[in-house]
Amino acid sequence: MARAPTSQIALPLDWSAGGSNDAPLVVGTSNADAVRYLRHVSTWPVRTAVLTGPRGSGRSLIGRLFARDTGGRVIDGHDSVSEEEMFHAWNSAQASGSPLLIIADAPPSEWHVELPDLASRLRAVPVLAIAEPDDCLARDLIEALFAQRGMALAPEVAAYIVPRMERSYSMIHRIVAALDAASLEQGRRVGIRLTRETLLSQGLIDPDLLERQDVPPCR
Repeated sequence: MARAPTSQIALPLDWSAGGSNDAPLVVGTSNADAVRYLRHVSTWPVRTAVLTGPRGSGRSLIGRLFARDTGGRVIDGHDSVSEEEMFHAWNSAQASGSPLLIIADAPPSEWHVELPDLASRLRAVPVLAIAEPDDCLARDLIEALFAQRGMALAPEVAAYIVPRMERSYSMIHRIVAALDAASLEQGRRVGIRLTRETLLSQGLIDPDLLERQDVPPCR
């Protein structure tokens, strides 16, 4: 499912989710540079790139879309394969021209690499970073995750949540799951009142921030 709220950045290719079980890919300032780079493989100085970002940031979804559209290989987790396999994958990408994307929690400079030839190659690899979401991306992602669950969400609900929550992708997923469960259990729509009651009771928003102003409309 692809969404295009006004805060998203227009990009040349349509990266829609590849299947019904995928979360939506929402592009904003926190991930736009990484997505843009991955959509322009022909400009890569080497045929390999590393994508880092927090868990829950959509990096695996980006990897699936990248593999689908480029035919390249994705290693999801730099420690999910041996150093020898990664070394051969790097060489194969350079020889064949088919790109390689490595998804990791941290850049290669923080990996413990024992194979000297692999370490030297990784030093030449561009590192793309997904940052924690800004206000607009957090709001859009909350709305998109509810839409994926088949639940309409009034715009003021996400605008209420964002300034009162810990700013992270993992927290966004926890909040959406908590509100979905509360709505089903209580038979109530997800409005401001249910949102405040549920998130306060589960410690998902800071009670000291209740008086904060909502996120203004994103442009």
